[in-house]
Amino acid sequence: MATGLVLRDIHQPQAPGWWPPAPGWWLLAAVLLALVAAGLWWRRRAGRRRLQMQALFDDAVAAAPTAAAQVAAISELLRRAARQREPHAAALAEAEWIGFLQQATTELGPESLGLLRDGGYRREVDADAVARLRGEARAVFLAWSLRR
Repeated sequence: MATGLVLRDIHQPQAPGWWPPAPGWWLLAAVLLALVAAGLWWRRRAGRRRLQMQALFDDAVAAAPTAAAQVAAISELLRRAARQREPHAAALAEAEWIGFLQQATTELGPESLGLLRDGGYRREVDADAVARLRGEARAVFLAWSLRR
């Protein structure tokens, strides 16, 4: 029997622990946190903008003294919103304006379109019809104003 070197078995080094993570994981976590923060900020900003636009619409309509003046105010607000969507919409008159509204939205019914066409010039306007128009027009105003 020869007495030489005794070979030992191969020992693997221990696997690295999960903590602390590698720098790439820290970078990924920072990017994800930044994306979540940006998403929350954007959502909060959009909510505030929506509330501001609702207040603008409601205040402008409420400031009108008569139902006919409210219809005129609603028409003016819709024209402002339409101008953001289609710049030529502000110059449209009567039948062209109503045709534009018919093509651009389905939320305004025929009664509301008729009221928008001549309600601002009537001596007396039904308050219930104005209330319905107000709800429909508010939805259209918000949709057009908040779209970018």
